[in-house]
Amino acid sequence: MLKIFCKNTGTYAEFQEGTTIAEMLPAFDFDKPYDILSARVNNVSEGLKFRVFNNREVEFLDYRSYNGRSVYCRSLCFLLCKATTDLFPASKVVLRRPICKGYFCQVTKPDGSSLNDEEIAAIAEKMQKMVEEDIPFRRHEVQVDEAIRIFEKYGYEDKIKLLRTCGDIYITYYTLKDTPDYFYDAVVPSTGYLKVWDLSPFKGGMLLRVPNRHAPMELAPFKEQSKTFGVLSETLRWNNIMGLSNVGDVNCACQSGKASELIQVAEALQERKIVQIADEINLRHSQEHPVKVVLITGPTSSGKSTFCKRLSIQLMACGLHPVSFSTDDYFVNRADTPKFPDGSYDFDNFDTVDHDYLQRDVLALLAGKEVEVPEYNFVTGLREFKGKKLQMDDNSILLVEGLHALNPKLTDQVEENLKFRIFINTVTSISLDDHNCIPTSDNRLLRRIVRDYNKGAYSARESISNWPNVRRAETKWIYPFQEDADVIFNSAYLLEFAVLRVHAERILATVPKNCQEYGEAHRLNNFLHYFTPVSDKELPATSLIRSFID
Repeated sequence: MLKIFCKNTGTYAEFQEGTTIAEMLPAFDFDKPYDILSARVNNVSEGLKFRVFNNREVEFLDYRSYNGRSVYCRSLCFLLCKATTDLFPASKVVLRRPICKGYFCQVTKPDGSSLNDEEIAAIAEKMQKMVEEDIPFRRHEVQVDEAIRIFEKYGYEDKIKLLRTCGDIYITYYTLKDTPDYFYDAVVPSTGYLKVWDLSPFKGGMLLRVPNRHAPMELAPFKEQSKTFGVLSETLRWNNIMGLSNVGDVNCACQSGKASELIQVAEALQERKIVQIADEINLRHSQEHPVKVVLITGPTSSGKSTFCKRLSIQLMACGLHPVSFSTDDYFVNRADTPKFPDGSYDFDNFDTVDHDYLQRDVLALLAGKEVEVPEYNFVTGLREFKGKKLQMDDNSILLVEGLHALNPKLTDQVEENLKFRIFINTVTSISLDDHNCIPTSDNRLLRRIVRDYNKGAYSARESISNWPNVRRAETKWIYPFQEDADVIFNSAYLLEFAVLRVHAERILATVPKNCQEYGEAHRLNNFLHYFTPVSDKELPATSLIRSFID
């Protein structure tokens, strides 16, 4: 008999060896307002069909958890692919990335045409019918060579390339009725779990909408992100030009000796975009009502500081005189920092910045006055003055960089026509394969883990533990202003995960197995193994990635 400790109840129960997580669930009495979708077993995410053969600690999860949402959305994507290929055989279904509180999908029929509105409605009807039929998802574990033979029958070249280059011996794939598909983690037991979703035409493709993370029986509210979509489209166009649609393509290129070339192209594309932004600022600076303040923001680990330095260089090449400071230097003293209900500091709160003081300095600089700007001492938690003085002339442009730079309250006394807003984001365009999007925040989480560890700021465990607070703050304080930007700069890097893998694996290995953060470290390590590792020796000193790995 097995002895299972349930973290939800704090109690033990005994089961036969080989009992599934789903079969254990009725034995534990706790509040279940929503369907249980997955579980953490000894801190590692597992599906409900996972069989247990030894004593374990189990925590049951619903959609409100990150793991539960991942399992649900992954299953929903499988349902969409199955319904689409049933109705339109030999069609190519590509799930591009999460956007607008859903997943952007593109379908190409055998004749090269896209779906029309009636055909999309037919797919939604087919999906709903399959949900009502409550069809089981079946799990299969086979050797990679066997999986490749199976996927060859369906023409899944994207999956074949991924499996041939990832180095696995055995893999797990799933079937829905007679259709196989590969997903890098678990799915729900059956289609009946997928109660809340919507499918609608969107930007020449489809938008698969998902539940609200806080109220899983409701759809997440649609949010227009036309500028973000434009950045995604631009990146996808360049990926297609280079023939790199997924991780399998990138791995093949790296294994054939093209990593150095891809790095140079990726760097050139980013620099080209920075030049375009500098040219636009210079053009607006020369107009009758010249732009004088460039506000630069983005979520944590998006590369704001490095971008600001590179933009400054390009502005100087335009003949302008950039003057810059960070909103971080205007942090209130530690004793005045806002706190969470548990008493810990809320460093991402807007009121962490002394916005009145910052705005007074901005207005003084715009008036041509000399200003001594502070420098924040993160060790003592005090704002200090060390003689750093700034002054602007007619040819100057002020760059203000920081988490809250686009918040209207920060510069509400500065005339609107003086401002140029830039949002830095990591719009990940590469996918593992056509049906597996890369989670949008994994770029930045891995960057943060590596940077904080190398700089001695935080351990990997601490970075992972704090990540949910970071994400909540971004949702509240940063992302609401993304679409207000004059331009969005994509700091995602084509070979980023391949380069980060070399640094991140050893750091993630420091997270103890007996803590909750181990589950995320385990997931990230499993995710990174799909990428052929690439040395950072080819990265130039000015590379945005350097700020995270050096």
